[in-house]
Amino acid sequence: MRQFTAIVNPTAGGSTGAAALLQVARLLREAGAELETEYSRSLAHAQELAREAGARQRVVLAVGGDGIAGGIGGALSGTGTLFGMVPAGRGNDFARALGLPSEPSELAPVLLHNAPRLVDTIEVESAVHPRTVVLGSVYAGVDALANRHANQAKLLRGAASYYAGGLRAVTTWRAATYHVTVDGEEHTHRGYTVVAANSAYYGSGRMIAPGARVDDGLLDVVMIREAPRRLFFALMNELKSGTHVDRPEVRVLRGREIRIAADREVPYGADGEVEAVLPVTARVLPGALSVLC
Repeated sequence: MRQFTAIVNPTAGGSTGAAALLQVARLLREAGAELETEYSRSLAHAQELAREAGARQRVVLAVGGDGIAGGIGGALSGTGTLFGMVPAGRGNDFARALGLPSEPSELAPVLLHNAPRLVDTIEVESAVHPRTVVLGSVYAGVDALANRHANQAKLLRGAASYYAGGLRAVTTWRAATYHVTVDGEEHTHRGYTVVAANSAYYGSGRMIAPGARVDDGLLDVVMIREAPRRLFFALMNELKSGTHVDRPEVRVLRGREIRIAADREVPYGADGEVEAVLPVTARVLPGALSVLC
């Protein structure tokens, strides 16, 4: 029987993390599993707790949203520690990409009995963050600014906060000229954003890279070029289904190592947490994380 250590982000999803864990924890314990709970003070603290639990051969559960899932999953990347998630945040995009259920009665059997799946992670390097490992995506441009606004939103939750943040970011954004190097080949791009995606989803269910797979050893590079703002709003709506990639304003490449630079200061983010400015390099780490899903 598996032994679990659950690491809770107390503020995820408006403090729903602990409540979500309670229901799952009851089912795990009723099945005979052992579960201990740790509450994180910060993302760095959560990562420290995760490494300690992994060293004791425990299954580590990230309880919260994409920030804590990406932070803990990144910390466990390459260690062989079994990793699981209890989705309880605003976005839950990596859990969505894995098809992980949120209903406790469906999630508990997955954590108890399913065989682990090896998935890719992303190594991220920049001047501010010498080495960070995340799970979902690295995005540079208007979406990084939108995510910053969403994180600052006090009254809105979930997809509503991301949509409001996106509207606010687009109204002030001016196009940047990007230099995107994919496996050594440079591409010049002028537009709104460049996303290096391991997962299909970001921004609370928006399918930015519908062709991305978490276990193919590649990152999908989605570039949205400069266009009238009204068209960008249409693109935002098409992110719900992924049909935006059929537009001529959207270009998709694939590669293992992506460097993104720009002609001015452009913010980038990763899994909703890392906030810095370009340039940044993203490298795929194939099969680096063992996930229960």
